[in-house]
Order: sequence, then structure tokens, then C-alpha cells
Amino acid sequence: MDHWFSGSLVFIVLWWLIIFMVLPFGVRPSTEEEMEPGQEPGAPHKPMLWRKVVICTAITAVVWIIIYFINEANLISFRPD
Repeated sequence: MDHWFSGSLVFIVLWWLIIFMVLPFGVRPSTEEEMEPGQEPGAPHKPMLWRKVVICTAITAVVWIIIYFINEANLISFRPD
């Protein structure tokens, strides 16, 4: 149970770190013709959030698996001896 809990926490922390790295990719501000009344000029035209969530989850899974295998192979010890 302890390994699943700590593994889940590592995944969640990695996911949040990576989502903030992925969010700015492909951001384009709206032009005058695309803007709705009351829209913030700096708001992105098509943020593609679902696509970014899927990409972030895939990247996080790969990084998490690498960390898992490094931990299981005892290449780096995270626990006191």
C-alpha cells in the first residue's frame, strides 16, 4: 500500500509540473476579428486544453516509469539504509 500511495503522489506532482510546462505550447492571441465582446485581449484563441492534458499525461507516464525503474534497480536510493 505504501508503494502505491507514494507512487501516486509522485505521479500527481510530476503531472502538475509538466502541465505548466506544456500549457504555453501553441498559444496564439486572438485577432480583432476573432474577439468576442468583453474578451480579454491576451486570452488565447484556441487553447486546446484537452490535447495538452493528454500530452501531459503521456509525458508524465513516461517520466514516472523511468523514475520507477531507477528506484527498483536501486540506481539511486531514496530510502535511508
